[in-house]
Amino acid sequence: MLASSNQYKNSSLRLFSLKGNEPLAEEIAEHIGIPLGKITVQHFSDEEVQVNIEESVRGCDVFVVQPTSQPVNEHLMQLLIMIDALKRASAATINIVMPYYGYARQDRKSRAREPITAKLVANLIETAGADRVISLDLHAPQIQGFFDIPIDHLMGVPILSDYFLEHKDLNFDEVVVVSPDHGGVTRARKMADRLKTPIAIIDKRRPKPNVAEVMNIVGEIEGRTAIIIDDIIDTGGTMKLAAQALLDKGAKEVYACCTHPVLSGPAISRIEESVIKELVVTNSIQLPEEKKIDKIVGLSVGELMAQAIVRVYEEESVSILFDT
Repeated sequence: MLASSNQYKNSSLRLFSLKGNEPLAEEIAEHIGIPLGKITVQHFSDEEVQVNIEESVRGCDVFVVQPTSQPVNEHLMQLLIMIDALKRASAATINIVMPYYGYARQDRKSRAREPITAKLVANLIETAGADRVISLDLHAPQIQGFFDIPIDHLMGVPILSDYFLEHKDLNFDEVVVVSPDHGGVTRARKMADRLKTPIAIIDKRRPKPNVAEVMNIVGEIEGRTAIIIDDIIDTGGTMKLAAQALLDKGAKEVYACCTHPVLSGPAISRIEESVIKELVVTNSIQLPEEKKIDKIVGLSVGELMAQAIVRVYEEESVSILFDT
């Protein structure tokens, strides 16, 4: 626990949860030592979202927990409507806690006439009236620059790394951390630095979205335990191919980990059929029961998010949380 149950009882800190990940929000509230604010999210008969805040927030510093995970459009609209409601209810500050930032994968124009949805969502959040965003493992760090309001970008690597250090009996002299593509090298390097291991890179090309083709492996993996790290696992195609390629090239066994378990479409069946020994994920996205298989180990980011909220509220440095 970060605080006693009554530390913030008479303060202006308010924490609300929309429907994106209520269990995580409850955990955050427990770590801080405050109850979740009273709110109802309903729909009109034509499926338009209706948000009702059922307590006063006038002059309060409000934090709203809402990852924009599946159903993405529904959760994004809930968030925008909630921000508007808080602004009209005279909240002092509106702080958005987004463990998972949806629409982040289109962060630049890679071909003609393509949108930049990561920037569009940032514009929507700002225009609605948010004052700050707290997020976790953005798909591309440059998304921070799409906002003209403060954004605290927390990292999942320390949580994932500590799991392997504390809960797996591995000989780290024989471990290699693997990036599934060139874009994830920085993330893999951070984990390798914590585990004190070398890294390898899978050189792949993606002919179209959600379709990956493994081309080559750069680095020494023969006879080693490989840990593949990524920010997002969506359909699981990349992970399945990467794990098989590593075994084919002589890896002893393969673990995988990611911060955001999107796990859409055939992902669960692919993970089950793959040679991956264990997939380690965080609860930035709430997994439904049908996706909780034996191969998947879930870690919590609740305490990390709670610490960030308290530090923002108390106007203390958040940077200490970026790597620890």
